[in-house]
Amino acid sequence: MTGGPAGPDPLGAAAAAVDGARQVALACHVNPDGDALGSMLALLHVLRAAGRDVVASFPTPFRVAPHYRDLPGLDLLVPPAEFPTEPDVMITFDSGSLARLGDLEPAAKGARVLVVVDHHVSNERFGTVNLVDPDAAASGVVVQALVDRLGLPLDRDAAVCLYAALVCDTGRFQYSSTTPAVFDLARRLTEFDVPVPELSRRLFEEHRFAYLQLLGDALARAELVPERRFVWTAVTQDMLRRHGVTIDEVEGLIDILRRAEEAEVTCVLKEEADGTVRVSLRSLGAVAVDGVAVAHGGGGHRFASGFSAEGDVRDVVARILAAL
Repeated sequence: MTGGPAGPDPLGAAAAAVDGARQVALACHVNPDGDALGSMLALLHVLRAAGRDVVASFPTPFRVAPHYRDLPGLDLLVPPAEFPTEPDVMITFDSGSLARLGDLEPAAKGARVLVVVDHHVSNERFGTVNLVDPDAAASGVVVQALVDRLGLPLDRDAAVCLYAALVCDTGRFQYSSTTPAVFDLARRLTEFDVPVPELSRRLFEEHRFAYLQLLGDALARAELVPERRFVWTAVTQDMLRRHGVTIDEVEGLIDILRRAEEAEVTCVLKEEADGTVRVSLRSLGAVAVDGVAVAHGGGGHRFASGFSAEGDVRDVVARILAAL
């Protein structure tokens, strides 16, 4: 793990900060995914069970995608407006930069100690303590290491949240990040009676019929650039309105599109209400896509990354192809 000003043992420094805190404030990135939410909620459960004063939130828009609605602890989160402005100790999860904290960025800047928990190689190490492990399969793995260093026990709710973090960022144990250590952690977590079949269906397979109709529309519009082994599609605000689907519901679309045999790199572009284009990139492993994301102000992993951009969808695609 990479240490910042805290020295060569960031895990020990993070544990010491938590142990000495009057209150611990937890925050993950805007539009949180399963790893961000699962990591944050897991530590929330562990610290609450230990009797610690802890508060947790994520930036506006303060809503989660439907497939995360059964993660235990969502009801314990506070809106961003109720988050402390100058936390004693603040911990961020899965956030590669201050900007990814949205309207919670001022709280991070005002924290006495800021602990950054992440596993993205592109992380900007913006904390007082940077608990960043690019070799970890998920931020949830880093959280588990912190919990162990704190000497605190897991409970079932924390285990469910960590399992969700793990399966979301390993693609249900399909990505190259899936190591023997990942399966060891999964075994440890499922000892807490994690409802694996129900959780997997909710996270990855269950969708409203309206989404399935939008999916058909998006796949019909998909374009293959065979000479670049690149496939892409876009979801516009008009499509969302016509099908009655929210932008949060289409997070898993890229996992369908990336099944194209002819493509090495897959791209899904989603138009936000303000016209901004949210871009997701995936690679099967022969092409690193994190450089494309970083060049456009985003970040992520070598084979899974993203960024936000201004402009017409086709112009953004042209820029991506040029970068690739």
